[in-house]
Amino acid sequence: MATVPADTAQAVPASTWRRAWPWIQRIGTWVFFAGVVWLLVRQARGIDWDEVMAAFSRLPAATLGMAGGLVALSFLLYSTFDLLGRHITGHGLRAGTVMAVTFVSYAFNLNLGSLVGGVAFRYRLYTRLGLDNETVTRVLGFSMLTNWLGYLVVAGTAFCFWPLELPADWKIGNGGLRILGATLLVLAAAYLALCAFASDRTWHLRGHAWQPPALRLALLQLVMSCANWSLMGGVVWLLLQRQAPYPEVLAVLMVGAVAGVITHVPAGLGVLEAVFVALLSHRLPPGQILAGLIGYRALYYLAPLAMATLGYLAMEARAKRLSAGTPVA
Repeated sequence: MATVPADTAQAVPASTWRRAWPWIQRIGTWVFFAGVVWLLVRQARGIDWDEVMAAFSRLPAATLGMAGGLVALSFLLYSTFDLLGRHITGHGLRAGTVMAVTFVSYAFNLNLGSLVGGVAFRYRLYTRLGLDNETVTRVLGFSMLTNWLGYLVVAGTAFCFWPLELPADWKIGNGGLRILGATLLVLAAAYLALCAFASDRTWHLRGHAWQPPALRLALLQLVMSCANWSLMGGVVWLLLQRQAPYPEVLAVLMVGAVAGVITHVPAGLGVLEAVFVALLSHRLPPGQILAGLIGYRALYYLAPLAMATLGYLAMEARAKRLSAGTPVA
């Protein structure tokens, strides 16, 4: 009885897989696009557009212009975060391409959550541009670390030195908030110390190797991220028409940012508003707070999302024209 060689038996399913793979890629692409469209429609339907326009009509044009300028500066600054990842990985994508990917990912991250925007879009776009998964993981991880390092310092400083008047039914008082702020500052200092004294060591966590950057790079991370969080606070402060002290507005924004992450609500919709009303209603009428926050969402969330959607489609079209496996310089 004739037997089929083992290598021939294995070649048949491999050949079938190679023929099926392009179709799997096409189906996966359309599923991804469909998911993005569904998320955008879901986000848009949850917004009262009449209220957005009414809030804008109540804000002075000069205030909107200054706030829009700070938004542009913030997005420009955040778009450079992945350039630090390019520095540590040494990949060859151009700075403009990296900044475009970061901008698109950040805008979708704000509106649709970190898993969709911060993670999925980066993997999608960077791999389409020729980077391997390991490199993308390192770039993504370093960018996230940069962002939250600044949060530790800005929030820690605000909680320690400008404690908020918390509602009586909150489980943490001003003393607890000071302790939390000090803890955040200690964590940031520990990271800087690690970079200063152990940047030549490699740490392994769940199969991933990580080496702390040099202290100079860590300090650059800190300055960039602190500046970005401060710009975000400045946008809200302007849209509240400077009726509350800037440090207090910044501290409330820090509370709202982490509350949005904990609750897993896309764009922190409703969470940020609830935090601001709870913590600033002793200074401002709730209506004025909500009007300012609607303006903030329109300027910092929705306008960049519209631009990022167009940018994403342009990058997809560009990647489609590239020959398979050819990285972008």
